[in-house]
Parts: sequence; structure tokens; C-alpha cells
Amino acid sequence: MKLVIVGGVAAGATAAARARRLDENAEITIIEKGPYVSFANCGLPYRLSGDIQKRSALILQTPEGFYSRYRVNVLLKTEVIAIDRDAKSVKLRSCEGESSLPYDALILAQGGIPLVPPVDGADSPNVFNLWTVPDMDAINNYIKDNNASYAVVVGGGFIGLETAEAFIKRGIATSIVELTDQLMPPADPEFGAFIAQAFESAGASVYIKRSLSKIDYEAREVVLSDGSRVKADLVLMSAGVRPNLELAKSANLVIGKSGGLQVDEYLKTSDPSIFAAGDMIEITRRADGAKVRIPLAGPANRQGRIAATNALGGAMTYVGALGTSVFKAMEHTFAQTGLSEKAAIAAGHKVRAVHVHKGHHASYYPGAKDLAVKLIYSEDGLVLGAQAFGLEGVEKRIDVLAVAIAAKMKLSDLAELDLAYAPPYSSANDPLQMAAFAAQNDLSGYSPFISPGKAAALLAAQPDAVYWLDVRTFGDYCRGHIAGSVNIPLDEIRDRISELPREKEIVIISVNGFEGHLALRILKQSGFEKVVYVTGGMKSLRLFGGFSEIVEE
Repeated sequence: MKLVIVGGVAAGATAAARARRLDENAEITIIEKGPYVSFANCGLPYRLSGDIQKRSALILQTPEGFYSRYRVNVLLKTEVIAIDRDAKSVKLRSCEGESSLPYDALILAQGGIPLVPPVDGADSPNVFNLWTVPDMDAINNYIKDNNASYAVVVGGGFIGLETAEAFIKRGIATSIVELTDQLMPPADPEFGAFIAQAFESAGASVYIKRSLSKIDYEAREVVLSDGSRVKADLVLMSAGVRPNLELAKSANLVIGKSGGLQVDEYLKTSDPSIFAAGDMIEITRRADGAKVRIPLAGPANRQGRIAATNALGGAMTYVGALGTSVFKAMEHTFAQTGLSEKAAIAAGHKVRAVHVHKGHHASYYPGAKDLAVKLIYSEDGLVLGAQAFGLEGVEKRIDVLAVAIAAKMKLSDLAELDLAYAPPYSSANDPLQMAAFAAQNDLSGYSPFISPGKAAALLAAQPDAVYWLDVRTFGDYCRGHIAGSVNIPLDEIRDRISELPREKEIVIISVNGFEGHLALRILKQSGFEKVVYVTGGMKSLRLFGGFSEIVEE
């Protein structure tokens, strides 16, 4: 059995190791275009920051090590330039010239290629990508040799923000430029705002809804689409990644509608002898069954394992991915799984979303940190997605929700989960359960809410359309409130209920939503029918902005 694997990083290296465990006699060859095999590309920003002190820690395996342990042949600095599907061979090009290599089964694991916007000056010597170990080395050397003090990061996704954090940690004044209206575009807007606040608090400048127009190397500046000039000793291009499909296209393999290489549930391409894994393929999004690309390291590794199994005659199926991810935003953590609210809406789903702000552990135990959780669910109560942001306990909750979505759990299931509790770790009712309770109350009509996004839009467009009731304390109200809102603190509602209009819709604003729920239940039981509260309260509402807020000194 001759197995050839094109690409030697996450999916490819995993496939090779799995194949050897399955078949001790197979002839396995990895072909890698770059100078390294099996390196930790997710760790590159953390080596730049100094968190990972040894460069060698990123090199997970060498050609010699691969051969010694797995008897896998690794060809570095070698490119596959063509696939002859009829002859079952690949054409190779290296410094030694061109050659061919036969296969019985072929696995494509070429990943993606960074996008470089067509910007004047993009070929300047101070412009870099961060995709490989040589990329990392080049950035490190440039910073040291040129005493770089100012950096501009183009793109506010995972790699861009992780590298921005690395620059900030090294004392480099950093600006982040993002074309869309928020950082971390896959997230919902309020979490993009959370992330922006975290970076701005660390000293970064954030420019959203702007693009790069020019890189002025001589002046060590960049020019943005609005004419702004920003100091830039170095520029990191991180504007996105496209799947590496040139080889697949030249072999006439079918490309999916999402732009990734089409594979079936066995990760088999349109050629029964060719399998594929990693960032280059189109997969099933488990939350709703849509065909999408999810370029993440976790799914890539698992796909490599399955592709190798099936290339050697197995029948292991791949069910898809949720897109579960976690990101370190300076001192904070952001994580998500399944569908975001905007992704669900874009896909045509009718969904609801609840916001909860609660301590990551019991409030009376020292060190409780605020945790923001957003839960996305269908109108029949099926959990579809979640996002969370905070200082501690974030990824724990998102991992639980990833399991919930994979298991097709409903809000009722989530509400009754038996989660670990002790005051240093959680509350008797975990933030996830509080979110489930609130969502159940909304769907049943017991305690309906309005999303902070819709409330912010209503405030900006029609501030007089409803009666805005602020039930926070007078002190909180004085520190900032909606223009035209009326302050009746929660504890005074019962005594002042005659002041409220029964003929007008009432929208309740509270600190974080919970007090709004309490106020709503008082009003509902007093005969008020047209009343909702803002889920997430003022904490979430402020993340949207665009409306008039009065701040009293």
C-alpha cells in the first residue's frame, strides 16, 4: 500500500501517524512545500510574544524523527505540481528537479494561503504574514534589527489579534485595522465590542470600518481608506485565508459551493482514491447541517485521523464541526461554538438569543469575575450556538455548550444539567443554567425580553416609540442613562406603579437583565400586558451604542 500525503502540518502529520498505527507495512510519504514538518502554527504568535521561550518547542517533529518513530518518509521543500489521476501518481518539484511518485491512495492536506490585499506598498520589506516558522523568524529578526516601535495589524481575526497581543506585550505601539464593523468578525457585534475594549485598554488603537490604502515604507506609515495616517515600522497582513486549491482544481476535483474542496462523509473527494482534510475542505456545520469551511486546528487534526483510516480501507465517518474556538484577548478570554446570532439569521433561521452577565463563581467567594454569556436557540428551544467573554471560566462554559449542541439538547435539558458546583468554581445555578432559565421564560411568555441590538436600534431610530423604564438604582442612573428614560428603582416599583402608563409599551432597562426580569414579573402580575425587558441590560445595551445616553457628573 502506497499512501502519499500532500501537506505535513496539522491534518497531514496526524494522517501519517494514524496510517502507520493502522498498517505497519504501508509505504507512507509526506510531501511538504515548506522547510518544516509538523510544527505548531497555532503557537507562532506566542513565540513572538515571548510566552513560548524556546523556538524549538514549536517544532513538533523532524523528518528524521518521523522516520525513526513511524517509518514515514518526509520530503521537505518539495511541491506537488500535478496529479495524474489515471496513472495514480503525483508530479514533484524540488531543488533537485522534477520527479514522479506513485500512490494507491492520496490525501490532500494543504491547508490555506494568507490573503494579501492589493495595496500599494504591500511588497515593502516591512510587510509580513504570520503563517509559518520562517514568517515568525522574519518578524522577530526585523523587530530586533530595526528596533521597531510601531506596528499595524491588518485584519481583526484570530491570527491578527493574537499577533497584535504579541506586539503589545513586547512594548510595540500597535494599531489594528479591520474592514468590517467589528473585531473578530465571526462573533456577534457585542462580543466584537468586548474584544475591542480589551485591546484598547491595553493601549492598542482600533480602526474599524476602514481598510488599508497605502503602505508608505519611507515614511514608516500606512494610509487608511479615510485618509488617516498611522505610524508603522512594520505591517502584519492578516486579512483572511483562502483554501489552497490550485492542485485540486488542476486535477479537476469538485469544489463545493462554500469554496472548499468537496468531500463526502468519509472525507473522500470526487476521486475515490483521493481524500482530503484540513482547512482546504468544505464540511458540514453541525449546528444546522449547512456546508461551510471551518478552518480550525482541532477539526483539521480529527479530519486527518479519519482520512487516513479511510484511505487504508476503513469506513469511519466525519459528522462535521461546530466551529468551537477560544481566543485570548489580552487578559480576557473569548470563546464561541455553533451558530452566532448573525450567522443564524444569514442562514435564514428564526432564532432568539439571551444575554447573561454573572460571576464566574459564587459572588460571595473572593475573586468573582464577571462572565458574559450569550445563548442562541431556535423557537422550539433547540440550543444552536453560544458565545462567552470574561476573565475566567469562559472556555469551560463553551465546552459544555459544544457538547449540548452536538447532542441536540434543548433549553430544558441545559436547565437541568448536573454541573459541578462549589463556591470557588461556580454558583448553585451556573451562568449557563441562568441563561437557559431566561430563555425558557422568554419562549413561554412568562418573562419576554427584547434583544439589546433591537433595543439599541429602537433607541437610535424611535426613542419615543415606547416608555423606557430604568429600574437601576438612582446612583447607577446618574452615572449614565438613556435620554428620556424614567428611573424607578426596582425596590420602589410596587409603591410607584401608578406612575406607569398602561396604554404604552414599556421596555425595562436594568443593570444586567436579571433585575429587569424581576420588574417585569411585578408589572405582569399588576395587569401590565405590553412589557418586555432588555436581555443583558445596560451592560449589553452599551456595547451596541448609536443612541443618546446622558451622563451626569
